[in-house]
Amino acid sequence: MDRFTLPHSHGERHAENMYKEISNIERFASLADIFKQLSDATRLRIFWLLSHNEECVINIAAMLDMSSPAVSHHLRSMCEAGLLISSRDGKEVYYRIADTELSKTLHDGIESIWSMECPQKNAWSEDSTEDTVRLVHDYLSEHISDRITIDYLAKRFLINPTTLKREFKKIYGNSIAAHTKEHRMELACKMLSEGKASISDIAAAVGYDSQSKFTDAFKRAYGMLPTEYRKNKVKILLIEGK
Repeated sequence: MDRFTLPHSHGERHAENMYKEISNIERFASLADIFKQLSDATRLRIFWLLSHNEECVINIAAMLDMSSPAVSHHLRSMCEAGLLISSRDGKEVYYRIADTELSKTLHDGIESIWSMECPQKNAWSEDSTEDTVRLVHDYLSEHISDRITIDYLAKRFLINPTTLKREFKKIYGNSIAAHTKEHRMELACKMLSEGKASISDIAAAVGYDSQSKFTDAFKRAYGMLPTEYRKNKVKILLIEGK
Protein backbone atom coordinates (compact mmCIF):
# COMPACT_ATOMS: atom_id res chain seq x y z
CA MET A 1 0.00 0.00 0.00
CA ASP A 2 1.35 3.44 -0.94
CA ARG A 3 2.34 5.79 1.83
CA PHE A 4 -0.19 8.58 2.33
CA THR A 5 1.09 12.11 1.73
CA LEU A 6 -0.71 15.44 1.71
CA PRO A 7 -1.02 17.33 -1.57
CA HIS A 8 0.43 20.42 0.08
CA SER A 9 3.28 19.92 2.53
CA HIS A 10 3.39 22.52 5.31
CA GLY A 11 5.68 20.60 7.56
CA GLU A 12 2.89 18.55 9.17
CA ARG A 13 3.93 15.44 11.02
CA HIS A 14 1.95 12.23 11.56
CA ALA A 15 -0.25 12.92 8.50
CA GLU A 16 -0.38 9.24 7.61
CA ASN A 17 -1.49 8.21 11.13
CA MET A 18 -4.11 10.93 11.20
CA TYR A 19 -5.40 9.79 7.82
CA LYS A 20 -5.77 6.24 9.08
CA GLU A 21 -7.76 7.45 12.09
CA ILE A 22 -10.22 9.64 10.20
CA SER A 23 -10.67 6.94 7.58
CA ASN A 24 -12.40 4.81 10.21
CA ILE A 25 -15.82 6.15 9.22
CA GLU A 26 -17.79 3.60 11.25
CA ARG A 27 -16.02 4.62 14.44
CA PHE A 28 -16.86 8.29 13.92
CA ALA A 29 -20.41 7.43 12.90
CA SER A 30 -20.85 5.49 16.13
CA LEU A 31 -19.54 8.41 18.16
CA ALA A 32 -21.80 10.80 16.23
CA ASP A 33 -24.78 8.66 17.26
CA ILE A 34 -23.75 9.02 20.90
CA PHE A 35 -23.52 12.80 20.59
CA LYS A 36 -26.86 12.77 18.80
CA GLN A 37 -28.40 11.19 21.89
CA LEU A 38 -27.24 14.11 24.01
CA SER A 39 -28.10 16.78 21.44
CA ASP A 40 -31.61 16.79 22.93
CA ALA A 41 -31.88 18.98 26.03
CA THR A 42 -34.29 16.59 27.78
CA ARG A 43 -31.99 13.62 27.29
CA LEU A 44 -29.07 15.68 28.49
CA ARG A 45 -30.98 16.53 31.68
CA ILE A 46 -31.92 12.88 32.21
CA PHE A 47 -28.34 11.72 31.60
CA TRP A 48 -26.95 14.26 34.08
CA LEU A 49 -29.55 13.32 36.70
CA LEU A 50 -28.86 9.59 36.36
CA SER A 51 -25.13 10.24 36.59
CA HIS A 52 -25.73 10.95 40.27
CA ASN A 53 -28.88 9.08 41.25
CA GLU A 54 -30.53 5.80 40.33
CA GLU A 55 -34.17 6.66 39.77
CA CYS A 56 -37.45 5.20 38.56
CA VAL A 57 -39.45 6.61 35.65
CA ILE A 58 -42.06 8.27 37.86
CA ASN A 59 -39.46 10.17 39.89
CA ILE A 60 -37.61 11.28 36.76
CA ALA A 61 -40.89 12.45 35.23
CA ALA A 62 -41.72 14.41 38.41
CA MET A 63 -38.34 16.17 38.41
CA LEU A 64 -38.61 17.06 34.74
CA ASP A 65 -42.33 17.92 34.92
CA MET A 66 -43.02 15.47 32.10
CA SER A 67 -45.28 12.48 31.54
CA SER A 68 -43.94 9.00 32.30
CA PRO A 69 -44.44 7.77 28.69
CA ALA A 70 -42.41 10.70 27.35
CA VAL A 71 -39.60 10.00 29.80
CA SER A 72 -39.70 6.28 28.99
CA HIS A 73 -39.15 7.08 25.31
CA HIS A 74 -35.94 8.98 26.11
CA LEU A 75 -34.75 6.32 28.54
CA ARG A 76 -35.29 3.56 26.00
CA SER A 77 -33.29 5.42 23.37
CA MET A 78 -30.35 6.05 25.69
CA CYS A 79 -30.37 2.46 26.92
CA GLU A 80 -30.19 1.24 23.34
CA ALA A 81 -27.23 3.57 22.78
CA GLY A 82 -25.46 2.06 25.79
CA LEU A 83 -25.49 5.26 27.85
CA LEU A 84 -27.91 3.99 30.50
CA ILE A 85 -28.70 0.65 32.12
CA SER A 86 -31.80 -0.50 33.97
CA SER A 87 -32.56 -2.88 36.82
CA ARG A 88 -35.82 -4.24 38.18
CA ASP A 89 -36.99 -4.44 41.79
CA GLY A 90 -40.39 -6.12 41.80
CA LYS A 91 -42.60 -4.13 39.44
CA GLU A 92 -40.39 -1.04 39.60
CA VAL A 93 -37.64 -0.41 37.03
CA TYR A 94 -34.70 1.82 37.93
CA TYR A 95 -32.22 3.57 35.64
CA ARG A 96 -28.67 4.85 36.00
CA ILE A 97 -25.78 5.65 33.69
CA ALA A 98 -23.88 2.68 32.31
CA ASP A 99 -20.69 1.79 34.16
CA THR A 100 -18.51 2.48 31.13
CA GLU A 101 -15.60 4.78 30.49
CA LEU A 102 -17.63 6.52 27.79
CA SER A 103 -20.53 7.40 30.10
CA LYS A 104 -18.18 8.60 32.83
CA THR A 105 -16.21 10.71 30.35
CA LEU A 106 -19.40 12.28 29.00
CA HIS A 107 -20.56 13.04 32.53
CA ASP A 108 -17.25 14.68 33.42
CA GLY A 109 -17.24 16.55 30.12
CA ILE A 110 -20.72 17.98 30.67
CA GLU A 111 -19.83 19.31 34.09
CA SER A 112 -16.47 20.57 32.91
CA ILE A 113 -18.08 22.54 30.08
CA TRP A 114 -20.66 24.04 32.41
CA SER A 115 -18.14 24.53 35.21
CA MET A 116 -20.65 22.74 37.39
CA GLU A 117 -19.78 21.27 40.74
CA CYS A 118 -20.53 17.58 40.75
CA PRO A 119 -22.92 16.72 43.61
CA GLN A 120 -20.77 13.71 44.45
CA LYS A 121 -17.90 16.07 45.26
CA ASN A 122 -19.83 17.84 47.96
CA ALA A 123 -22.24 16.88 50.69
CA TRP A 124 -25.34 16.57 48.53
CA SER A 125 -25.24 12.86 47.89
CA GLU A 126 -25.02 11.53 51.45
CA ASP A 127 -26.19 14.45 53.56
CA SER A 128 -29.21 15.26 51.43
CA THR A 129 -30.30 11.61 51.47
CA GLU A 130 -30.21 11.57 55.26
CA ASP A 131 -32.04 14.92 55.38
CA THR A 132 -34.70 13.54 53.02
CA VAL A 133 -35.19 10.42 55.14
CA ARG A 134 -35.60 12.58 58.26
CA LEU A 135 -38.18 14.68 56.41
CA VAL A 136 -40.00 11.45 55.55
CA HIS A 137 -39.94 10.47 59.23
CA ASP A 138 -41.35 13.85 60.26
CA TYR A 139 -44.04 13.62 57.59
CA LEU A 140 -45.09 10.18 58.80
CA SER A 141 -45.24 11.42 62.38
CA GLU A 142 -47.43 14.37 61.36
CA HIS A 143 -49.76 12.12 59.35
CA ILE A 144 -49.90 9.19 61.75
CA SER A 145 -53.58 8.53 60.99
CA ASP A 146 -53.01 8.24 57.22
CA ARG A 147 -52.23 5.04 55.34
CA ILE A 148 -49.11 6.02 53.41
CA THR A 149 -47.25 3.79 50.96
CA ILE A 150 -43.55 3.65 50.14
CA ASP A 151 -44.33 4.59 46.53
CA TYR A 152 -46.19 7.70 47.67
CA LEU A 153 -43.29 8.77 49.89
CA ALA A 154 -40.79 8.14 47.09
CA LYS A 155 -42.76 10.32 44.68
CA ARG A 156 -43.41 13.07 47.20
CA PHE A 157 -39.81 13.33 48.38
CA LEU A 158 -38.16 12.36 45.07
CA ILE A 159 -36.13 9.50 46.44
CA ASN A 160 -35.58 5.98 45.17
CA PRO A 161 -37.91 3.59 47.11
CA THR A 162 -35.12 1.08 47.69
CA THR A 163 -32.80 3.83 48.94
CA LEU A 164 -35.54 5.18 51.19
CA LYS A 165 -36.18 1.78 52.81
CA ARG A 166 -32.47 1.05 53.25
CA GLU A 167 -31.51 4.45 54.65
CA PHE A 168 -34.57 4.70 56.90
CA LYS A 169 -33.67 1.42 58.58
CA LYS A 170 -30.05 2.53 58.87
CA ILE A 171 -31.03 5.76 60.64
CA TYR A 172 -33.96 4.58 62.77
CA GLY A 173 -33.05 0.92 63.25
CA ASN A 174 -36.31 -0.46 61.92
CA SER A 175 -38.39 -0.61 58.77
CA ILE A 176 -40.77 2.22 57.93
CA ALA A 177 -43.80 0.03 58.64
CA ALA A 178 -42.48 -1.22 61.99
CA HIS A 179 -41.32 2.23 63.06
CA THR A 180 -44.66 3.79 62.14
CA LYS A 181 -46.51 1.08 64.06
CA GLU A 182 -44.44 1.83 67.15
CA HIS A 183 -45.40 5.50 66.94
CA ARG A 184 -49.05 4.58 66.48
CA MET A 185 -49.05 2.33 69.52
CA GLU A 186 -47.31 5.01 71.59
CA LEU A 187 -49.95 7.55 70.61
CA ALA A 188 -52.69 5.02 71.33
CA CYS A 189 -51.30 4.45 74.83
CA LYS A 190 -51.21 8.19 75.44
CA MET A 191 -54.82 8.61 74.32
CA LEU A 192 -55.95 5.60 76.33
CA SER A 193 -54.22 6.99 79.41
CA GLU A 194 -55.98 10.30 79.03
CA GLY A 195 -59.26 8.35 79.17
CA LYS A 196 -61.33 10.72 77.01
CA ALA A 197 -61.56 9.28 73.49
CA SER A 198 -63.47 6.11 72.64
CA ILE A 199 -61.59 3.05 71.38
CA SER A 200 -63.01 3.53 67.87
CA ASP A 201 -61.87 7.17 67.82
CA ILE A 202 -58.41 6.17 68.99
CA ALA A 203 -58.24 3.48 66.31
CA ALA A 204 -59.03 6.05 63.61
CA ALA A 205 -56.59 8.56 65.07
CA VAL A 206 -53.67 6.13 64.82
CA GLY A 207 -54.42 4.92 61.30
CA TYR A 208 -56.66 1.86 61.65
CA ASP A 209 -59.81 1.63 59.56
CA SER A 210 -61.59 -0.54 62.10
CA GLN A 211 -61.66 -0.93 65.86
CA SER A 212 -61.12 -4.68 65.61
CA LYS A 213 -57.89 -4.31 63.61
CA PHE A 214 -56.61 -1.77 66.10
CA THR A 215 -57.52 -4.01 69.02
CA ASP A 216 -55.70 -6.98 67.49
CA ALA A 217 -52.59 -4.88 66.77
CA PHE A 218 -52.61 -3.40 70.26
CA LYS A 219 -52.92 -6.82 71.89
CA ARG A 220 -50.02 -8.17 69.81
CA ALA A 221 -47.90 -5.22 70.86
CA TYR A 222 -48.72 -5.15 74.58
CA GLY A 223 -50.34 -8.48 75.40
CA MET A 224 -53.64 -6.97 76.49
CA LEU A 225 -56.73 -5.30 75.07
CA PRO A 226 -56.94 -1.49 74.89
CA THR A 227 -59.76 -1.57 77.43
CA GLU A 228 -57.57 -3.58 79.82
CA TYR A 229 -54.75 -1.09 79.37
CA ARG A 230 -57.05 1.80 80.14
CA LYS A 231 -58.21 0.07 83.35
CA ASN A 232 -54.75 -0.97 84.42
CA LYS A 233 -52.11 1.56 83.39
CA VAL A 234 -49.77 0.29 86.06
CA LYS A 235 -49.54 -3.12 84.40
CA ILE A 236 -48.58 -1.70 81.03
CA LEU A 237 -45.91 0.48 82.62
CA LEU A 238 -44.41 -2.64 84.15
CA ILE A 239 -44.46 -4.42 80.76
CA GLU A 240 -42.64 -1.47 79.17
CA GLY A 241 -40.15 -1.47 82.02
CA LYS A 242 -40.85 2.14 82.99
